[in-house]
Amino acid sequence: MAKKTVATFKSGEGGRTYSKVIKMVKSPKTGAYVFQEEMIPNDDVKEYFKK
Repeated sequence: MAKKTVATFKSGEGGRTYSKVIKMVKSPKTGAYVFQEEMIPNDDVKEYFKK
């Protein structure tokens, strides 16, 4: 399934305009840190980490 996702993002003209970002977030329930992964457009990377 991972290969299919990568192929989808790379096909077409806008395929290289996305970045995979990984953010460490503290869980409000347990207090443990978890990693949150997302594919977002390159233009929104700085705003994503400001949250």
